[in-house]
Amino acid sequence: MDETHDALTRKLQAFKGLGPEDLAMLRELQKPRSLIEAGKEVVYEGQYPHAAYILREGWACAYKRLRDGSRQIIDIQIPGDFLGLRSLLLRASDHSFLTITDVEVARLDRQRMLEVFRRTPRLAVGLMWAASRDEAMVVEHLVSIGRRDAFERTAHFLLELGERLKLVGIGDGSTYPCPISQSILADALGMTAIHINRVLRQLREAKIVVFRDGVVEFQDIKRAADVTGFEMAYLDQGPAT
Repeated sequence: MDETHDALTRKLQAFKGLGPEDLAMLRELQKPRSLIEAGKEVVYEGQYPHAAYILREGWACAYKRLRDGSRQIIDIQIPGDFLGLRSLLLRASDHSFLTITDVEVARLDRQRMLEVFRRTPRLAVGLMWAASRDEAMVVEHLVSIGRRDAFERTAHFLLELGERLKLVGIGDGSTYPCPISQSILADALGMTAIHINRVLRQLREAKIVVFRDGVVEFQDIKRAADVTGFEMAYLDQGPAT
């Protein structure tokens, strides 16, 4: 991947234009890199010591495991996202990260993050924005699970995912690759696998969105946004300042 067009650089440049020193530091942060197979835990809940990671390629998810063995997926991570940045200063990780596909990651520890804040404050602000944006998405997901019905919740999540991917150069918002299984989608949306299957069928029959064979395709994206009340403000994907 072109170093000037990797997913994280694309995302941060959309928030705040980065100078040569910032870009050089960002390249350094993404080294060394590791490849991890699908289905592996990158960080587990309670891990100490622990690190954060930049997800350069591939998909992952953040989750918490419940006593009965079930799990609640907190978020889906895509290229350009961080794994564990929000909990890096905690003594132990407060949740786990699982790879959905094969991934390429770069490891971050506290010392490297402190170096960013010391040497490149503009990049540091960009990283804080990324963490704040992640928090805003968690809040929106909480609203969805608490107040939106299953139909609205699913369409809203798929709209959000499309916009996130478009920001890093994957898909166009209305059509995009999506390697997550229905069971993962169900755990992210607080449903059973049977329920999410029924909801996806309803969305397809309503000619709003089709999720099939690893591809999401909105047939009427405006109607999807109207039905769900989807607004872009919380994603904060305006022009660079």
